[in-house]
Amino acid sequence: MELIADRGRRVTVDELNTTRLLAHARQQALKRKLDDVLIVDVDAHHYENEYLGQILPYMENEVLRQVTMGGLAAAPRRGGIFPSNAGSTQDMGGRVTRYPLRSTEKTEKGRHRDVQLGERWMDAMGVDYSCLFPTGMLTLGLHPQKEMEAELSWAYNRWLTENVLPESDGRLFSMLSLPFSDPEACLRQVETFGDRKGVGGFMVTTVRHKQVNDDAYMKLYRALEERGLVLSFHSGPNWGEPMFGACNRFLSVHALGFTFYNILHCTNWVINGLGERFPKLPVIWIESGLAWVPFLMQRLDHEFMMRPSEAPLLKKKPSDYMRDMYYSSQPMEIQDHGAMATTFRMINAETQLLYSSDYPHWDFDLPSTIWDLPFLSEKGKHNILGGTAARLFKLKPRNEAQKANLQKFGNLTAATT
Repeated sequence: MELIADRGRRVTVDELNTTRLLAHARQQALKRKLDDVLIVDVDAHHYENEYLGQILPYMENEVLRQVTMGGLAAAPRRGGIFPSNAGSTQDMGGRVTRYPLRSTEKTEKGRHRDVQLGERWMDAMGVDYSCLFPTGMLTLGLHPQKEMEAELSWAYNRWLTENVLPESDGRLFSMLSLPFSDPEACLRQVETFGDRKGVGGFMVTTVRHKQVNDDAYMKLYRALEERGLVLSFHSGPNWGEPMFGACNRFLSVHALGFTFYNILHCTNWVINGLGERFPKLPVIWIESGLAWVPFLMQRLDHEFMMRPSEAPLLKKKPSDYMRDMYYSSQPMEIQDHGAMATTFRMINAETQLLYSSDYPHWDFDLPSTIWDLPFLSEKGKHNILGGTAARLFKLKPRNEAQKANLQKFGNLTAATT
């Protein structure tokens, strides 16, 4: 069977197999001997919309379940039941065919399809572990009904922890989606799912306007901290944001949106002293690149030195609290290595930066994005690609070479052996 693919070229179904599509990525990994390096991807995605028929029955509210499943039948297109970012299409004009033609890829019976597809791209890139996030559900913070966010998050988290993660042999894990519009529902989900296999923490989608410093969330943060779980904030674009109504290209919204929401919530987190109140809670800021971090450090330090009375809980500069937190690498702003080296220095990247691919999205980064940086030490490369994440998520090396490298760079602990 032949299909029309990139630039009108005819290809066979076999050519659209994930392994074939990532053949060059595999060559990169082999050339750099990345199989000897423990690589942990803290931000990858799947298309949960393909399984909504399995997910939605887990909704607890019978009325909302019936309404949502009825809406699914009427709008089966991708993300049809989720709030949409009008006009914020990430389509690549037919040049990238991974998603449109992914239904043609064959998998074996007996194991979940997403697990098999995940293992294929991970093996091609040399990734050992990957944190799986949803895609369409990342817009749930925009839903006008907070009970819908809670119901859909609950259904997804049950489905993921009961049907997908147990089949992955531990290679796939997740920071489960929190219905941040409802603090009590967030706490319930941590208490219910926090100790399940493959759950390394919980994730807040930052495309929303709730204040992370609201007292209603303090029980949630304490519950995460007491359980040794990670809290992450995952950003995104939103052309519906009034401020971005001034943008006439998605390029502009994509560049600004992913940074804006994390800047907003990180500012509230730092200035309101949550780093002091929850010093043992690991916090990760995901999918907003890194260029914004030095900017925010300098701005907050400058303002704080003039108005410290407005941040009475702080015992050090805002930038010092930001250096205590973690950041995912994707998308790497690679145009200026000098600027990037300064950014790495300012955030203590060798201990605080975590590799992420954002696969299978169109702008994903391979591990070589980190490995090939000329200013990074060998220890820095190993830590960023997986060593630091191994300690955070208690992940074990998958071969003796990885074990030796973890030990060499101080990342081999009782939890990772």
